[in-house]
Amino acid sequence: MTARIERVVTEGTVDVDGVEYEVENNTWIIGDDEEVIVIDPARDAETILAEVGEREVLAVVCTHGLPDHVGAAIEVAARDEAVVALHPKDRPLWRRTWPETWPDIEMEDEGVFGVADVELEVMSTPGVSQGGVSLYCEALSAVFTGKTLQADGPGRLGDEYPALADQLTAIGGRLFTLPHATRVLPSQGEETTIGALEPQFDDWLSGSLLRGPETGGTGEAEGPLTDGTKAAGIRLDLRDQ
Repeated sequence: MTARIERVVTEGTVDVDGVEYEVENNTWIIGDDEEVIVIDPARDAETILAEVGEREVLAVVCTHGLPDHVGAAIEVAARDEAVVALHPKDRPLWRRTWPETWPDIEMEDEGVFGVADVELEVMSTPGVSQGGVSLYCEALSAVFTGKTLQADGPGRLGDEYPALADQLTAIGGRLFTLPHATRVLPSQGEETTIGALEPQFDDWLSGSLLRGPETGGTGEAEGPLTDGTKAAGIRLDLRDQ
């Protein structure tokens, strides 16, 4: 059977200085009527598994280890005794959510996962986290970009870019080499295409991401309503990764 991609949007409530906010995350399911791989299972395992239905979960693949994106990983994987995959450089982040477990598979650049009649190629795309990866499915003309690249540009951690030079190198050297029609499927927000984002790359390189809106930049992030990482109070120390 032909593989397809499904999106599950899960919501969670977080507390910021005594104020509760609702945040949303994308979980992606790729497979056919028999088997699937679940990408970035956030928070609500019940909702995600309801979408999976009776299909077998072969693997849970995490594009990064940030807590608000791996919160349902163990429960989703446990139902069918599936493996959990994460890049080894994000293991310290993983332990913030799952202090007593480790992922089963340490992903590396150019690794491959197979499901149904398609393959997912692992592309190392660090930046928001050192172990950030993207998963490219050539057969379905789609790339799952985690927090590395989103519809509004490079992903952030709250209102910061922890390693913007590395992130832009990964975007320009890896993601923007893909065909323009390739769907960009991030872990938060709406989808877009490589072709829609690539023309903005020179502006990003010239510093537009770090300038305020009055000078044509993006300015402040949209805040905790759209960034669950910020709302969860996560602080990344890259020395710990």
